[in-house]
Amino acid sequence: MQLTSVKLEQTAIGQALTKFIFGDASLFDLISDDIDFRIEHFRDETDTSWQRANSREALMAVITQLGQEVFPKGTEALGLDVFALGDGWHLTRFEQQFFYGLRQRDVVSRTIIVSHETDGLLDFFRETVTAVTNV
Repeated sequence: MQLTSVKLEQTAIGQALTKFIFGDASLFDLISDDIDFRIEHFRDETDTSWQRANSREALMAVITQLGQEVFPKGTEALGLDVFALGDGWHLTRFEQQFFYGLRQRDVVSRTIIVSHETDGLLDFFRETVTAVTNV
């Protein structure tokens, strides 16, 4: 399978992550009412059981809690690449630097996101945090 890089503004995931980076709540306009959302960590003891949502309203609560506990000072994108997989599916590589509220330290995080969109709305989102490194 050949991965094809796409411009962020051409995908719901690219637009939503860009809005997330800038703290723009209009990102929820890009979310389907029945979003299937989950964040997990690879080989990390972090409790992510609350980082799941199956509706736009539930996702708003998750993002609010993430903002308070994980990203109290926001985030800075170090790298953001979206690749089209076909039929509305995308693979995203996202690297960011932020003050991690739970650790009370600056960190760099690297994640892989598999997402799906229908009619310009995200309806599936699986993020795997592959590494969180203290700066």
